[in-house]
Amino acid sequence: MKHPVEDTSLFGIDLIDELVKEYMQADTSVENESANISRDWTKTKSTSVTEADTNVAKEDGKQVEIKVETESANQHKEQSEAEIMSATQLPDSNQVNQPISRPIGEVSQLEPPTKLKPLPNHLKYAYLGDEQQFPIIIASNLHQEHEEKLLQVLKQHKKAIGWKLFDLLGINPSICMHRILMEEEARPVRQQQRRLNPTILDVVKKEVTKLLAAGIIYPISDSSWVSPVWRVCIDYRKLNQATRKNHFPLPFLDQALEKLAGKSHYCFLEEYSEYMQIHIALEDQHKTTFTCPFSTFAYTRMPFGLCNAPSTFQRCMLSIFSDLLEDCMEVFMEDFTRCIETDLVLNFEKCHFMVAKGIVLGHLVSSRGIEVDKAKIEIITSLPNPASMWEVHSFLGHVGFYRRFIKNFSKTALPLSKLLQKDVEFVFNKECIQAFEELKTRLTSTPILQAPNWELPFELMCDVSNSALGAVLG
Repeated sequence: MKHPVEDTSLFGIDLIDELVKEYMQADTSVENESANISRDWTKTKSTSVTEADTNVAKEDGKQVEIKVETESANQHKEQSEAEIMSATQLPDSNQVNQPISRPIGEVSQLEPPTKLKPLPNHLKYAYLGDEQQFPIIIASNLHQEHEEKLLQVLKQHKKAIGWKLFDLLGINPSICMHRILMEEEARPVRQQQRRLNPTILDVVKKEVTKLLAAGIIYPISDSSWVSPVWRVCIDYRKLNQATRKNHFPLPFLDQALEKLAGKSHYCFLEEYSEYMQIHIALEDQHKTTFTCPFSTFAYTRMPFGLCNAPSTFQRCMLSIFSDLLEDCMEVFMEDFTRCIETDLVLNFEKCHFMVAKGIVLGHLVSSRGIEVDKAKIEIITSLPNPASMWEVHSFLGHVGFYRRFIKNFSKTALPLSKLLQKDVEFVFNKECIQAFEELKTRLTSTPILQAPNWELPFELMCDVSNSALGAVLG
């Protein structure tokens, strides 16, 4: 971890010490009264935190209670800037980027959240612990014998599943670590913080609290790189412009879907806050510094918004699962073992086990083939007529995502595409309305695509007109 040059120059906020401790105490009383999590957050990352309504700040030996204002915007205005206090403790620099060790099969001792999202009819909740603890999502039509065998396997690999942010140990840095390499002529940029409205300010404060308690960020005051908070994201555009780009190949969407389609059963696995499971190299952490109304902080894990983050994540997944990709990772017992060995944690809400269909990258895959996601189609078909060039561009972008399902897409969308041309007056005439409605109608009756049989001969079919051209291999 990068420490300030002068200890007296270090500034944090009241969230760091007392608030986090109070979060832990609140979580203990609500979720598991028998668990003892009164230890300081700087000494552990295995406990869980929830939101508290009162923060206690200490300055010069005096204790001041500051009530978190969340009831209205007016209350936010009365909140004092006295929240920015001196930070008394920071994570040990010797422990940064070092994975937390815990016995195989051990998970967070606290119960996961009791509020579960409603599920469609083909899914249901099952539990890996007693008294409905540690929920997971499985197919609702499994035979009792198959369900028991599935739960037995999942219980044996429970460490691979996470229920809270504190379950994220961080992928072993020897396997993957994010670097931020700069261009030769790049110069550090320190940007000023931006104004936040009271509602967003409260959201940012809760997010900072959560990340601080989990050890994903830490206070820093002397970074040469500082980026502003934009809503609840970090605006890393200046940093990205100066970053040397990593051109790592990403998978093609259509090829990934074709590999998945046509199977009788699926186990969909998704990482818990996948980017934040990857450590940032010690010498690059200060470059992720961001400023908000509370203080400046830097990341120990990879946040969203960094230009090379997708490449780093893809390389990390290939490092872990490279020998299983050819079989589409069908043997999920091996997947779980690999996750445990590398400290990769899966999200219990996003993992569906032994289901007959599922949504992947905006598409429904099943034994029938590849279909559009009906939920997204309903949103698109309910859109009103575009009133500006920007709205036309947005509509064509959404519809174009499913253009492989729509025959003669370019020809049908031509009246709308002409509105995007330079120096063209925006007039949404009858021809545009007809094209707009035609595209929405075709989305509601799209065909089911099947993966091609590459052992059979293919025929190249082409078509061209004065306004469009197309080709298909079938």
